[in-house]
Parts: sequence; C-alpha cells; structure tokens
Amino acid sequence: MAINRMTRAAVSALATSLALGGALPAASAQSHGSTPDTSVFAPLQLWPSPGEIRTGAGAPGARYWQNRADYTLNATLDTAAKTVRGELRLRYHNNSPDTLRFVWFHTEQNAFRSGSLNSYYFPAGSRFGARGFEGGDVIERFNQVNGNRTLPLKPRGQETVTKVDLAEPLAPGASTTFDVAWHFAVPEHGADRMGREGPLYEIAQWFPRIAVYDDVRGWNTEPYLGQGEFYLDYGDYEMNVTVPAGYIVAGTGVLQNAREVLTAAQVSRLEQAKTSATPVHVVTLAELQSGAARPRQGGTMTWRFRAENVRDAVWAGSPEYLWDASGWNGILAMAYYRPTAIDPWRDAADQSRMSIMEYSERWFQYPWPQISAVEGPISGMEYPMVAMEAHSEDVYDLYNVVTHEIGHMWYPMIVGSNERVHMWQDEGFNTFINTFSEARRYPQRGDQMARALAERQEVEQLMRQGADITIETPPDRIPGSQLGVAAYVKPSVGLQLLRQEIMGPEAFDDAFRAYTSRWAFRHPTPADFFRTMEDVGGRRLDWFWRPFFLENARYDQAIERVSATPAGTGQHLTVTYGNRERGVLPIRARFTFADGTRQDVVYPGEVWGLSQRRYEREYDFPKRVTRIELDPDGRLLDANRANNVWTAAR
Repeated sequence: MAINRMTRAAVSALATSLALGGALPAASAQSHGSTPDTSVFAPLQLWPSPGEIRTGAGAPGARYWQNRADYTLNATLDTAAKTVRGELRLRYHNNSPDTLRFVWFHTEQNAFRSGSLNSYYFPAGSRFGARGFEGGDVIERFNQVNGNRTLPLKPRGQETVTKVDLAEPLAPGASTTFDVAWHFAVPEHGADRMGREGPLYEIAQWFPRIAVYDDVRGWNTEPYLGQGEFYLDYGDYEMNVTVPAGYIVAGTGVLQNAREVLTAAQVSRLEQAKTSATPVHVVTLAELQSGAARPRQGGTMTWRFRAENVRDAVWAGSPEYLWDASGWNGILAMAYYRPTAIDPWRDAADQSRMSIMEYSERWFQYPWPQISAVEGPISGMEYPMVAMEAHSEDVYDLYNVVTHEIGHMWYPMIVGSNERVHMWQDEGFNTFINTFSEARRYPQRGDQMARALAERQEVEQLMRQGADITIETPPDRIPGSQLGVAAYVKPSVGLQLLRQEIMGPEAFDDAFRAYTSRWAFRHPTPADFFRTMEDVGGRRLDWFWRPFFLENARYDQAIERVSATPAGTGQHLTVTYGNRERGVLPIRARFTFADGTRQDVVYPGEVWGLSQRRYEREYDFPKRVTRIELDPDGRLLDANRANNVWTAAR
C-alpha cells in the first residue's frame, strides 16, 4: 500500500504492546547474581523458539510446513446493479500435523456494512472508510465436497472473518474442496483498496479467502479494519471474469484467451511487446475513439487468467483503458490507464519494466510472467501481479507510487509475512528497496544515500518531538497520522543504518538476499528475519533489534569531556564519548586540526557494551586539535546534535 501523502506528519505518541508471533524484547539473562540484565546488550529472547520448523539460523526447518489453497474463481460484473456475483471452488490442502475440524474464511466485503467494526474505526469519508455505502457479502451456498459427496455447511459470520465447521474433519496430509457462491454490491470507495469510478471497476478482497493456519498462531483471524492488510496462503488460481463486451480487463495471472477477447492486431502487438524494451501500444487511443478497440460490442465477454504460486487474485476493468506493454527477461510489464491520465501514465509501462529489473537484479528474480500497473481511483495498492495507482501529479510522483506497489511483489507477495500483525515487515522493507529504485530512475532527484538521509532526518525530527512510536505495533493500533512513519519510514531507516553503518553493504546485501530466498513463498516472522540477518551477516545484533524495532528508544550521542595536553610538537587527548539515551549506534567522530586538516574515526556500536553510557579513548596526534564533532555528515540518528561538538579554548 502506498503511503497516504498526509500520513508522514506525526502528531502524537502511541503506547504499544507486541502482538503474538513476533519478536519479544524480554531479556531474562541474569548478571551480577540475581539482578536481571535489562541493557540493550542482553541476549534477546525471540519467539517462536527455534526448532525443526523454524531454525535458530532463521531458516525454514526440516519439518517446516504451510497449507495450500488452489482456487477456481468465476466473477460476473453487473454494471447496472453495480454488483459482482461470484462462484469458487477451493481445493484446500492440510499440510499441518493437526486435524482440522473447522476453518476460517476472510469475508472482507463485510467491512462495508453499516455498523461494522471498520465503520467504528474509520469515518465513512476517510481513506479507509466505506463512504456511507451499505454493502457486504451475501453467501448463497457454502458446501464441502469430498469425492462425489456434497456436504452443506453452515458458516458463522463474525464480520470480516467467518467460521465454518467442517462436515468431515480434515486429517493431516489430506485435502478437501469448498464450493461457494456469493454476491456483493461494489462500494464506490472500498477502504482505498477497491471500488469504482464511473464505468471503471477495481475489484479486490472480493471472494471468501481461507485464512492462514500456521505453526505460530494456529488460525490467524485478525479482522479487516483498514490499515492492516493481508496474510494468505499460496496456491494456483484460475480466474474467469465476465464483463460487458466493451471492457478491457487487467488481472492477476496470464491472459489465457487473448484471441477471444482481443482483436488480431492487439494479439500481434502483445506478442511483439514481449521482446520490446520500449512500450508497445496494445490498445491505442485511436481504437478507443473509433470503437475498434474491442472485437465486438454488445453482450458480455469472459476474460480468463491463470496464475501459479500466488496468494491472491484481483482484477480491474474499464471500457476506457489504453494498454501499453514492454518486455524484460521474458516478463511483460504493462500499464492500463484512461485517456484522461495519458500524461504522465504514458511512462507507466516503462516505469513498471524498470522496477521489475531493479528489484530482480538487486534482490531476487521476479518469478511471474507479467506485472500490470492499473490506473484508477485507488491511491496505491498491491496484489499479485497487479499494482493499483491513481492519476498522479507528474512522472516523478507516479514512479514513486508505481515502484512502491511493484516493490510489494517482493514483500509480501514473494516473502509472505503477516501484514495484519507486522506491517513493517512488508511496508518498511519495501520503502527501503524503493530508495534504490527511485535513485536509479531519477538520479537528478537524489542518489540512494540522499534519499536515505531525508528519511533519517524525518525520523530524527519526530524523536526530538517525542512523536515517534514503536515499529512493532499492530497496524490497526497506529494512529493514521503516524502510519507512514511507524510502518514505512522508520523501519526503512533501521535497514539503512544496518546496511551503511553497522553491517556494511556487502554483508547486509548478502543477508537480506538470503532472507528473501529462504522465505520466498513462505511465512516468516520477525524472529526469522532477525536470526537470518545475524546468521548470514555474522553479527549478534540484539543491541540494535531491541531498542530500534521492539522498543521506542531514542538516540543521543554527546562529547562528555575532552582532556588535552601537549605532547612534544603534537597533542595527547583523552575523549569521553557519552550515550545519553537507551539506543546505541556506532560512533563517528571527526577531528579538525589547527592547520585545517581533518581525520575521521569510527567505532562499532558494540563498544558501548561495557557501560552503555560512556566510552573513553586516548589519542596521540602530531598536530593540535581545534574541534571534535560527532556524526558530522548526519549518517546516524541523534535527537540532540547541540552536544555533538567540542571546540578547543583559544
């Protein structure tokens, strides 16, 4: 999800409690007899504990398991009634060691019913509200199919999650099929993740989706409120979308019946685009204006998509869509947009192509055959192979959103973390990788380090105001005005500090790629991330994880005392560095000499381990020192820079 442009302003602090399934900051290690070690350097007790399912190295263990969900979806759009009717068959595979006697489904259209929990959380006119709309899922049938037997089930709805008692238990290693029919009215504004605008429809959270049953928490049944996003199992999808014949449809997966729904010229252009580094106009403006964009008018047409190893499927349709496409490494990068958005959307297909290229080359190869950027009323939202964005102000603004939503193909579409509990594990990671992509596309707007500096300055300012909050806060408990900082910018700053100041780029990149590869198409917890970074990076980082990610520590280094005495033609100095807050970071000091020359020294964060408050060093210089400054280039966080400078008396 894109950061709402208003969420970067933080105004108040929020108390937090850690959610289950994450990393807990409790340190029970004993030191000095019976006195608990409560320092940031105490061994971090992480949960879940390592074992055969999740190892102490942060990798999936020999007995790691997760369930699988394969869907066949049929959707019919009624533009007169503004409704979607759907049918699904879900083949659910129980790979857990447990016998399941009931299952839970997400029925997220119920967020748009009056009196829903969502309506009490978010005003109707707000970003995550339903804007006074009365909607909700209407279940027409819900059956369990075992062999030739169809067994009716009685769902018990609890707003956006629905419990379904099974007619027959599902044993470990067994599979069952669910047959469901339902319909819902499409909201005009569905919590900024789906909705409609005139004849354009963006359809997401649209079918009953089975919840994740995992080794960490059993059934994950957090409600859909708005800010918290999704946590879903992987599977193969067949999606058939029936719309008025004049519509052009984008969706998750590869279009299976192009020759039925496109003209011969459009089919040829789409084939050409697969090997074209520059965008090809698959559906042109002239075709839209003349009416020749569609093979026929009148009646309906069904678009068929197939996707493998994804965790969701969505679609968007409009009779006004232009369609551009280009190719990279066998992947189609596409853009769908209305004529009113030609400027700046004429660049969107190429922006999509560059995003796929950047993230594939730097972190992990994009695994699917296509990516689609879709223009519409949704300000920014990601789904497998589909990135939804609004019109945007210019090419720079558009790229920031396009590359952000496409970055989500890696976190959490490939690395399937639990966004309803640990939002930072996808939004923060994605914000971090975006800095590289944005710098690559538009270096004139700042290189990657300049973008990282801007993020640090934003977090530092909030620390001074006491307005930052704990990163490991469940998303629906974060005030909306602070969401952008807590879930996006602050964790990105943490990763930047790890990469540039603590681990070093080579070690960090090695470990971050290992985390991505280890947990591709799996379900990692924060503990799995922390352990992998330490395992591959070769550093124990309790002292950084605890204060930065799990607490809300501030940072303030100072020069406490300097003792200078002559030593021949030079000078002997004793410098006491101070750490006045709980958080610790490396020390970066710059010594300026009387002749104007300078010398920088750097000490790793672990030097604070003995005292945490003071670190003393002695120096012998051949010249007189006139000034010492901590972190002169602003590479670290520091809530009070007024105490960073010592100047010699004249």
